[in-house]
Amino acid sequence: MIWVKRLIIVLLLFCFLIALYLFIQLKDRHPDYNLDLAYQSSQESSIYAGFDATVITPLVPDEWIDKNNNARFDEDEEWVDKNNNGIFDPVWIAGFHNNRPAQGVNDDLWARTVVVQIGDFTFSWTVLDLIGYTNDQIISIRKQIKKELPIDYVIIASTHTHEGPDVLGMWGPSNFTSGIDKDYVDFINDQVVESVKKAFHKKEASYVSFSEDKDGAAYLVEDSRPPFVIDPSLKMVQFQNASRNTTLGTIVYWSNHPETTWSENLLITSDFVHYLREGIEKGIRSPVDNVIYKGLGGTCLFVNGSIGGLMTTSPDFPIQSVFSDSILLEAPSFAKAEAQGLRLAMLAHNAISNSSEPIKSSELTVRAKSIDIPLDNKLYRLAAALNIFDRGLTGWWKMRSEVAYLSFGPAEFLFHPAEIYPEIVIGGVESPANADLDDTILETPPLIDLMSKPYKFVCGLSNDMIGYVIPTSQWDADAPYTYGKESSHYGEVNSCGPESAAVLYESLKSVISPE
Repeated sequence: MIWVKRLIIVLLLFCFLIALYLFIQLKDRHPDYNLDLAYQSSQESSIYAGFDATVITPLVPDEWIDKNNNARFDEDEEWVDKNNNGIFDPVWIAGFHNNRPAQGVNDDLWARTVVVQIGDFTFSWTVLDLIGYTNDQIISIRKQIKKELPIDYVIIASTHTHEGPDVLGMWGPSNFTSGIDKDYVDFINDQVVESVKKAFHKKEASYVSFSEDKDGAAYLVEDSRPPFVIDPSLKMVQFQNASRNTTLGTIVYWSNHPETTWSENLLITSDFVHYLREGIEKGIRSPVDNVIYKGLGGTCLFVNGSIGGLMTTSPDFPIQSVFSDSILLEAPSFAKAEAQGLRLAMLAHNAISNSSEPIKSSELTVRAKSIDIPLDNKLYRLAAALNIFDRGLTGWWKMRSEVAYLSFGPAEFLFHPAEIYPEIVIGGVESPANADLDDTILETPPLIDLMSKPYKFVCGLSNDMIGYVIPTSQWDADAPYTYGKESSHYGEVNSCGPESAAVLYESLKSVISPE
């Protein structure tokens, strides 16, 4: 029976190698890291701010022709070896489906940063034109910044564009092949550090004003899943030089997926976000070059809010042209994304013209902490094990993530890592028939009811990306489905699991009002 012993040895060795591989692949990337920050200033202090915009556009080495117009790179597709290395060098586009390599670039992607100092505390806030960025990578960036700058808290968020490079791994050539280019990820990290450094060294005495259009942008977004709840609020923060009255930068907050050019677009772009920022910074002109809105100057950051559900601008959702009442843009196009972005910019300009009284000094409150998110999604577990997701675990199928709360002047900011359903933020959670779990509503009251200041920002895709966070009582992965639906819902497939909402909600409550 020697062969039996040999077979057992081989099987044990095989199991050992698999266990070793999984240990290496799933190990915590930052075992020494645990954030637990609580800061409260003792008095009002002057506000200093600096802005920067640094390009993170990927190089698209090769061109290709989509002969059958399916937005997928098939085996018989023609391509041009522009860098003469004999192989096809794809930049896989994140969002919608696999196997979607870029054909070129429509507009640059950016790392846009504001650094704010109030008293003895300094924080930076960078927004990336990416679908999301992991907490592991953000911690790596923080460690780099800590070596060079006295910044107390580094915030890194994403616009969630569905036309940028895959930096999460889900959108490579197949479901079982990562789309991450690690050299490009290293480039992003270096560019973020440079952007923060440049913004830090541009700090100057500033005053800050806040503005909001509560529902004017409602006609520019749709909810694609019942209950139909959207957060149309368009909020702005404007920083101006305290002596020259010139704009240093503007933060614009709204809730929608930047995917208006939709799934067949093959050009790198930040989608409507590009045109919104251009409209804020450079202004809006008519086709005959008449100035409709004068540009504010400075650097504009776009911050995404509550986009689960999901908030979108689908191919059959019309957007009115900015310059012609007779043109209704319905099919996906860059013209449609431009019209959407410029209409948002127009609403923002109108609101900013009626801003709150500027403040030149303020108290500051900052609370932030690491949290563990249960990873129940079996497909996500498999992706992590197969190195499609490049992130580690902090425990048995748990990922490190993060929540934060920041308050100064008349504004409060919540930072969370998710595509959160608006019901959790502004209210409207339901317990529909045929949902999978207990019908008790756990995520109540809505988060904005826990915040007391006039301007409330609940900023998603911040310091991590964990996918959709669905109210527990609305979780519906198994048939029969809620609201008479005949197939499974999209959100649950792209969620860490049914526990995410309650864990995240309680964590956010704890940083808003710690016991």
